[in-house]
Amino acid sequence: MHLGILTGGGDVPGLNAAIKAVVNEAHRGGGRVTAFRRGWAGLVNTDAGNPAATPESHFTLTPDLVRAVDRTGGTFIHTSRTNPSRMSPDDVPEHVSVDCTPDAQGRVDITNHVLGVLSTMEIDVLVAIGGDDTLSYAARIHSEGMKTMCIPKTMDNDVFGTDYCIGFSTCVTRSVEMINRLRTSAGSHERFMIIEMFGRNCGLTALSGGYLADADRTLIAEVPFDLERLAELLSEDRTRSSSNYTISVVSEGASIIGEEIIESGEEDAYGHRKLGGIGERIGAGLKRITGTNVMNQKLGYLLRSGGPDAVDLIVAKNFGTMCVQMIGERKSGLMMAIRDGCYVAQPADISTKGEHRVDVDALYDIDQYRPKIARVEGIPMYLR
Repeated sequence: MHLGILTGGGDVPGLNAAIKAVVNEAHRGGGRVTAFRRGWAGLVNTDAGNPAATPESHFTLTPDLVRAVDRTGGTFIHTSRTNPSRMSPDDVPEHVSVDCTPDAQGRVDITNHVLGVLSTMEIDVLVAIGGDDTLSYAARIHSEGMKTMCIPKTMDNDVFGTDYCIGFSTCVTRSVEMINRLRTSAGSHERFMIIEMFGRNCGLTALSGGYLADADRTLIAEVPFDLERLAELLSEDRTRSSSNYTISVVSEGASIIGEEIIESGEEDAYGHRKLGGIGERIGAGLKRITGTNVMNQKLGYLLRSGGPDAVDLIVAKNFGTMCVQMIGERKSGLMMAIRDGCYVAQPADISTKGEHRVDVDALYDIDQYRPKIARVEGIPMYLR
């Protein structure tokens, strides 16, 4: 069995552990694994007629090569946000021979080239590790005849169809550490501290970080907030605090009632613009309304960097191992998942069938802008 593997989208701690598990389990069964560098870009940049002519885009993985990779974060086979179904004509390599006629948006779909590369290289099953965007494209090429298997990863834990994605635990663990560290500066200067975290459409990271670090207020992507009301609550919090400061956590996708989500830059290949800036917007508003000085801190890539915690190690290792075991059973078109505390397999396209968001009624107080666990019994270990 010849497996291909790639990682797409943002990096998270635990990716290397999943790659190592796939390689080791495949070799135990007599198989071999080829890595495609930089996500879907590895397939785009491989010459379908002569793959050996583009060695920088793919390479062979062996147990010896991956022996120590799980001790570090990120993905050693690299990643990108390339989308072969929505390429800019300027980014299409010269060796791509399929029809590259732009659509109404000026984009080209070179999926036939991707399928040609996989066929020429005699890849039996492609293992794609990523979030919604990466996995949705894997599901598409599976529907067009290429066997794929999917492993979900994302800091936001927002892939539909699984209770858990690689990267989430490390993100929350690290956010709690940093929130509590920032208390010393906020307290020393007696200020409002606004801490901005990942969370485009799903506020689980902010909700969990704010809940575990016992932040004064937490603003999530699912619930637009009133800035005047927030200022009133934080002023009350600061007065009650013996150290005369407050801590607020905010999802980067949160928004003020009546205002748009703050985005910048051009759309990426999946139609997303960069988020970020809501923390600064809140800070400026609080300063204007209350006169109190504000500190702003984006945690950003600090939450992605470094090695995984024990939860992300065990989930990544088990997802990778289970994936290859199921391939050995001649199964494909599946996404590794956790449901109700157990490892299960879901259809590969399940990530396109719904949205994974915070259950606001069960987990959030929309009047007080803070986590509220209505009832603990019966909810998943990881809030969702």
